[in-house]
Amino acid sequence: MKDYTNILNNIRRYVSLNEEDEKQFISIIKTSKIKRRQFIVQPNFICLHQTYVHSGAFRSYFVSDQGAEHTIQFAIEDWFISDFNSYIHQTPASLFVEALEDSIVQQIAYEDVEKLCAINPKFERFFRLVAQKSFAFSQRRVLSNLGQSAEERYVEFKKSYPSIVHRVPQYTLASYLGMSPEFLSKIRKRLAAKS
Repeated sequence: MKDYTNILNNIRRYVSLNEEDEKQFISIIKTSKIKRRQFIVQPNFICLHQTYVHSGAFRSYFVSDQGAEHTIQFAIEDWFISDFNSYIHQTPASLFVEALEDSIVQQIAYEDVEKLCAINPKFERFFRLVAQKSFAFSQRRVLSNLGQSAEERYVEFKKSYPSIVHRVPQYTLASYLGMSPEFLSKIRKRLAAKS
């Protein structure tokens, strides 16, 4: 028997579920083991799934024309990750989504989600609320990048997500925060000296 408790609890934070709702949702979940460094999304392929992280850690990133990696999102337990633009529009992805640790994921396919939302308005509401929350977070991140110093961005991230800071490689965190790994190292040393 696969464990759906966590993903169902995630949904219950937004909508109430009865036994039939749970059965409908569980019926569209595919559970997979993903090895560290394995990709679940790659550029030029259509992203067919939203991925819920049951255990493990992921990042999404793109590679610039100059070959630099830019981390867009991290995801650990109880978070969703995808190339959401590709998923929503069913167009070729522009992001890589890579496992940073050996992980277990629960994936839901675009077509199955669309069918489920058409027959059960609770799930339409759930996905709308999650999309709104995600959009609000993205807006806050853009404002942070535009209005804060590199050190302020790092301090805020560390305060908000202390477990991620210690789980992800420094170069991925640096690229997420918009700085070089060397500059992030200097910031960490400076902050450690102040403590």
